[in-house]
Amino acid sequence: MNTDLQDYSHKRLNILTGEWVLVSPHRAKRPWQGQNEAVSNENRPTYDENCYLCPGNTRVNGEVNPEYEDVFIFTNDFAALQSDSPDFEVNDGLLIAKSEKGICKVICFSPDHSKSLADMTPEEIQKVVFAWQKEYKELGDNDLINYVQIFENKGAVMGCSNPHPHGQIWSQSTLPNEVDKKNTQQLNYFKKNGSSLLGDYLAQELEKSERIIFENDAFVVLIPFWAIWPFEAMIVPKAHQSNILELNDEEAFLYAEAISVLTKAYDKIFNTSFPYSSGIHQAPTNGEDNGHWHWHMSFYPPLLRSATVKKFMVGYEMFGSPQRDITAEKAAQMIRDLV
Repeated sequence: MNTDLQDYSHKRLNILTGEWVLVSPHRAKRPWQGQNEAVSNENRPTYDENCYLCPGNTRVNGEVNPEYEDVFIFTNDFAALQSDSPDFEVNDGLLIAKSEKGICKVICFSPDHSKSLADMTPEEIQKVVFAWQKEYKELGDNDLINYVQIFENKGAVMGCSNPHPHGQIWSQSTLPNEVDKKNTQQLNYFKKNGSSLLGDYLAQELEKSERIIFENDAFVVLIPFWAIWPFEAMIVPKAHQSNILELNDEEAFLYAEAISVLTKAYDKIFNTSFPYSSGIHQAPTNGEDNGHWHWHMSFYPPLLRSATVKKFMVGYEMFGSPQRDITAEKAAQMIRDLV
């Protein structure tokens, strides 16, 4: 292991976006006198009559949820994107805007209000993976949709308004900023080298084995070399696959196992239900040749030193570039020890 990377400030390149992150290992020792978050480890019931996501309950728009037994999906009652928005464009000097259309859905992972993905078995999570595949296919086949973003916000500190285990699927007519950057970086690398950017990166990571948390026959869980968040992690398929539709049933189970292992380890770090935002980045559904894509799932947890200390993206991060204190290697070792 390069000791300079563990002791001295430096920049690391995010090969997927082309952007840099500042790493300052020595700052991890500084005392903390800032804000402490409230720890939420309450024992939730398996059913909450006031939860609009629980089976059989009525949502705000008056629709009644079915008595679902595993995964339940519905169109978001407060969607950020609408499919029936009018087409318009503003070109007024430097004032530029374009209409954007889309379809937003909510996916309940389980009927059990008390659970999170960390509490679910790989078999249960596999059903979520199957649902993700179904939605990616159906939404992507819509001529209106050119990208499908699957994500989850877990925990109140991440802005989650309902603790029931659920995620969201936003699909839209253009590529979001982060996806557009990753599309460009992967395409340029593929044109130059004739191989997958993440595939080649993964081979190097497996050889060094410094940031690997877990692996099975089909997936690797690791802390990316360029990680921004303290315990940021990525799940990457070993095979060069452009989207989750390329997973067969066995690989879908192994993907579910990887999610289970990581989320369970997260909960052990500070002995709390670990908050995070996670999302799958995969090939656009624009009908083009997207063979340069290597899909992956990223987890961005905000906790820094304990269950009550959060990493804030302020000051230099807002006006300069992202910065982290704990190194990716140290974070990987901490999580690996809990797997």
